[in-house]
Amino acid sequence: MFTGIVEGVGKVEKISKNTKNRSAVQMTVNLGKYGKGLKIGQSVALNGVCLTATKISKSSCIFEMIEETTKKTDLGNLEVGGIVNIERSLKAGDRLEGHFVLGHVDGVGKIKKILKKPKEVSVWFEVPKKLSKYIVKKGSIAVDGISLTVIDVKGTVASVSLIPHTIEVTNFYTKKIGDKVNIETDILGKYILK
Repeated sequence: MFTGIVEGVGKVEKISKNTKNRSAVQMTVNLGKYGKGLKIGQSVALNGVCLTATKISKSSCIFEMIEETTKKTDLGNLEVGGIVNIERSLKAGDRLEGHFVLGHVDGVGKIKKILKKPKEVSVWFEVPKKLSKYIVKKGSIAVDGISLTVIDVKGTVASVSLIPHTIEVTNFYTKKIGDKVNIETDILGKYILK
């Protein structure tokens, strides 16, 4: 479980097919200081996708992704040198900031518009139609694993605003119109609608 408070970013060092399991892809990510104390088997959210650490060497970690993960998230589009958001899993007793994020991406959205202002950056993105019913104005949403508040939603287009700190510590400084982002809608909204 996560909260959507991204700790920092990491860099993709290698992407390769796992020779033991033809459907799995191995991705090596340099986690930098965010890998300190990480153990094999622990969970890390990369761009909001919960992955398991399978091998660790200094600050680099290997994660295995099944076909479902590479097809249903933006991780399948990553290339060597790509920058990913990092959030380690929540520990019992930690503060609950942000909102409940499971790391189970609901779909991939596409950035439609970016408006830079002196103290914020507003971003509009289109989501798959099946997700729009879960997105509400002033509700929570995770975009590439970042816990954000929905500013507005019209049909399949939603908007959020990011403060300068969020831009600095996440990979959003690399984003441009047309880029894909992982979307996880608020779990509480899903339960209420169910």
